[in-house]
Amino acid sequence: MFRLPHRLAASTFIHYICCMARSCMLVFLLILFLAGSTYAQQKVLMGTVKDAHSDEIIPFASVSFLKNKAGLLTDSSGQFLFRFEKWPQDSLEITYVGYQAYYYPLSDTISEDTIRLTFALERASIGAVVVKSKFNRGLSVWRRIVKNKPRNDRYRFANFSYELYNKLELDLNNINKDKLKKGLFTKPVGFIFDNVDTTEEKPFLPVYLTESISDYFYQKSPKRYREVFKASKTIGIENQSLAEKLGGMDQNVNVYNNFIPVFDKQFVSPASDNGDAYYEYRVTDTQYVAGKRYYHLVFSPKRKGENTFEGDAWIHDTTFAIQKMNLRLGKEANINFVEKLSMIQEYKLINDSTWFLSKDKFVINIYPVGKNSVGFIGRKTTTYKDVDVNSNNVIAELQKNKVPEETILPPEAREKTDSFWTESRHEMLSKNEAAVYAMIDTLQKMPLFKRYTDIIGFLGTGYLNTGNFQIGPWYNWISGNSLEGIRTRFDLGTNKHFHKDLWLHGYLAYGFTDQKIKGKAEALYLLNRHPRMYLYGSYAKDLDNGQTYYDEISADNIFSLAIRKQGVPLKFMMIEEQRFEFFKEWNIGFSALLTTSRKTFDPLRNLPDKSYFNNGAKGIPLTNFETSLRLRFAYLEKFLENNFFRTSLGSPLPIVEVKYSKGISDIFNSSYDYHKISGSISDYHKIPPFGSVYYNLFGGRTIGTLPYMLLDIHPGNEIYYYNKYAFNMMNRFEFIGDRYTGFNVEHNFGNGIFRLTNITRKLKFRQFWSAKGIWSTLSDANKQLNFVPDAPFRALDKKLYLELGTGVDNILRVFRVDFVWRVLPTPLPIRQQQRFGVFGSFRVAF
Repeated sequence: MFRLPHRLAASTFIHYICCMARSCMLVFLLILFLAGSTYAQQKVLMGTVKDAHSDEIIPFASVSFLKNKAGLLTDSSGQFLFRFEKWPQDSLEITYVGYQAYYYPLSDTISEDTIRLTFALERASIGAVVVKSKFNRGLSVWRRIVKNKPRNDRYRFANFSYELYNKLELDLNNINKDKLKKGLFTKPVGFIFDNVDTTEEKPFLPVYLTESISDYFYQKSPKRYREVFKASKTIGIENQSLAEKLGGMDQNVNVYNNFIPVFDKQFVSPASDNGDAYYEYRVTDTQYVAGKRYYHLVFSPKRKGENTFEGDAWIHDTTFAIQKMNLRLGKEANINFVEKLSMIQEYKLINDSTWFLSKDKFVINIYPVGKNSVGFIGRKTTTYKDVDVNSNNVIAELQKNKVPEETILPPEAREKTDSFWTESRHEMLSKNEAAVYAMIDTLQKMPLFKRYTDIIGFLGTGYLNTGNFQIGPWYNWISGNSLEGIRTRFDLGTNKHFHKDLWLHGYLAYGFTDQKIKGKAEALYLLNRHPRMYLYGSYAKDLDNGQTYYDEISADNIFSLAIRKQGVPLKFMMIEEQRFEFFKEWNIGFSALLTTSRKTFDPLRNLPDKSYFNNGAKGIPLTNFETSLRLRFAYLEKFLENNFFRTSLGSPLPIVEVKYSKGISDIFNSSYDYHKISGSISDYHKIPPFGSVYYNLFGGRTIGTLPYMLLDIHPGNEIYYYNKYAFNMMNRFEFIGDRYTGFNVEHNFGNGIFRLTNITRKLKFRQFWSAKGIWSTLSDANKQLNFVPDAPFRALDKKLYLELGTGVDNILRVFRVDFVWRVLPTPLPIRQQQRFGVFGSFRVAF
């Protein structure tokens, strides 16, 4: 062993180390210099490949040069990088299955050393897939996805929770910035057009943004859901129920389900158990990321016109779990006003083998008039973090629920500071998104902008808010009939600024021919909102205008003048009514309505006169006092609410109603004693892929001898506007009964047979059929009392009245035409117009 003398060893060793260090440093500096010189001479092209519509990155896209054929794939984040000694005289080609090829020319005259670009690929129709091989690898991958759904679907867990961040942006698309800045009505708010983004093919203007952060909890058995909002930012929207809808409770999309909701329709999922009946599958690529192998599965519809998607997915080899799925609507999908729609779901591993949802994205282009006009882009992004599965903490939280589904939006959640949002967002706002808040805040302070929004709302809804009051609806301001001549009406009500819990409303109407004033006054006081409880009282003296349901056209509506059936006499009856109601609801969906009312009827024309009913009356003829109790069960029914009223969004189960009424004589000069009981069960049920079915089964019984207006008057329709709830080939007051059973069924197929031809697919026609029937009888005592001379009504006498109908829906996106046949009872009416009718209606729907 070699050893230095002890006294010299230390100094010599240190000197040796120092010399070596200096030598290494010189070599290192030389390498850096040479490397720096080399890189300084290199040209660098960096790029990111994205979907032009959804703005999502496209991993593993092919990037190559046309001439020298050199190329590579984008990485899992959609990025790529090329280095050159000098810029090539060539064109870059970017391709990906389902997208149009993108070409970018390069020139050796480019002066920059580094170019950073983003390439937005436009989608193309994937088209029919022709599989020539006996073994279809894509079909094999699909079968394994279906086989492994029980261990990959997140709803397999006994429970789970996560923090959810929702962001919803609305943009105006196809903006002509210069033209709008000079427009007569848009010039005063021209500053907003400085935010127009021109980076996309069609310039767009971000105009609205909402955000929410919540904790979401789910339990499989018994099934429970709970969402607690930590923060909600909805500038310009004070509607709490709408803010709640922006959370996760109502927006869950699961690609492992057999059907995926798109608006009110159900589309077949590519991961459906029966997916091979609707899709062609193929594997176009296999990639390794972080040591894991993925299949690139591409799918396209087998047939045109069905509710299917086109798109692609990346599938993990070992678990056959979906890592990412891109869904796009085909151009011939039967959805109105939508030019493009993209849905993206991404999954991440939360441990070594468990994939869980990490991101949802939904992008839609809507053009109400046409794709060359101004439209809307909706962008919804949802991210998930802090996932916890099969946890006792989730069970403990869900035990707080008062009902199986509960959404908690505390007032403080809507008052979070900007610093909270900066720290808590799952992803930073873009420059455009950040500018939206400032723009909306500025607009809301402008009196002119408020005036614009009030006018648009007035034309659309019929109502105009002015201070603490509300005027409207305008479509009842003027109408006419043979009794009143020209009729005018004016409504005035209070709004939430008058009182947050008290609503007052009234109207006065005047007929220029009968020269009589009619009117109504009513009040509603909300004792509680969730669950709902209120008191209501009203006094009215007006003609019976025949409106029973909110979407019917009443006789004093300006639109009803031109669409009345010819040759059908109008029936006029004056009704004076005092009414009081108490309503109470319980969280589960059970409610009770207690009503007390007094009515006095005065038939005026084409109805039996009150003189026929003077005999035997205990009080004033045709006056009654009634109290009733209606019980209703609509399990977990959801609503869209404004300050005082609400619109049902449906229930997951059929809705059941039972009502009992008791007429009492000698109270406020009432003349009649009777009992009434009635009930119904109804549901709107989706049956994908065969559309949806609405049904209503109903029945009732009246015990007592009563004038016709207190019996069961079967609902007829005397205008050519289709009434969903009435018998359209039956006139009003045509049939009466005191015992009845009926049904109302309507089946909407979607495009149905219209998908079979190119022209009807492009026109997006939809098909339906309907059947309505009622069986009823009338006692001899009630016949004797009511079948007086010139009475327009009669009894069915245990016969079935039946109407069958079919037609075309979605004509020009808004019109519907019904062809209705009166089939029973026989013999049919002599006049042809009573056997068959054509009815029109309209609605705006996707």
